Order: sequence, then structure tokens, then C-alpha cells
Amino acid sequence: MRLENRPFLIVDDEPEICWVFEHILKKNGFTCQKALTAGEAITLADQYTFCMAFFDAKLPDLDGIELARQIRRTHPHLPVVIVSAYFYRDDITIEEAIKSGLVAAFISKPFVHDEIMRVIDLHAYIR
Repeated sequence: MRLENRPFLIVDDEPEICWVFEHILKKNGFTCQKALTAGEAITLADQYTFCMAFFDAKLPDLDGIELARQIRRTHPHLPVVIVSAYFYRDDITIEEAIKSGLVAAFISKPFVHDEIMRVIDLHAYIR
């Protein structure tokens, strides 16, 4: 399976975090589209077919869990990863989102670059 054929969606209100994701992905031969708000992400999701999405938990216009709900209505097979300094892996909100299948994984900030690639290896796929 060649993931390079489809971009990743990166959504974070901190441009520096988007840049870090882009750098990690490009270094590994992938492409991405970036959004600073949930509204921008929804627009991009309607324009592109993504292989995986990384959503910040706290965005200025919508939280990452609600963004995942909205995106999954029209893109039910898109793996979504929540990235957050606000939540922890054992937070009930995150546990329920993973258990229900709404999100594929959770990564806490700050993260290690290898952690991004590990999650991609485990959860990214193309339908």
C-alpha cells in the first residue's frame, strides 16, 4: 500500500505544529494539507481525499473531537488522530472516542517525531 498517493490532513491552530508535521511527513516521502481552524479543515476535506488526519484537540472554532464527528459523517473511513497538550491518553473523552472508533489514536504534546510515524504505520490506510 502506497500512502504517498494521498495527502495527510494536519489541523492545528499553532502554525509551528503544522510546520513540524509537514517536515516529518515530507522527510518520509508524504504530502499534507494544513488548516489552522476546523472550518478550513472541513473545506479541505471536501476538496481532497486524505489517507489520515491529525486534529488538535482545542481549535479556535471547534474542538478536535467534534471536528472528527463532522468529518467522519462524510468521510467515514478516514483515520483521525487527536493530538493534544490539553487531554491525556487516559482521559475519559479520549478513551471513549477511541473505543467508539471515532478516533484511531491519540498523541500527547509534546510528541516525539517517531511517534507520528508509528501511528501512521499502525493506522493509515487508503480506501
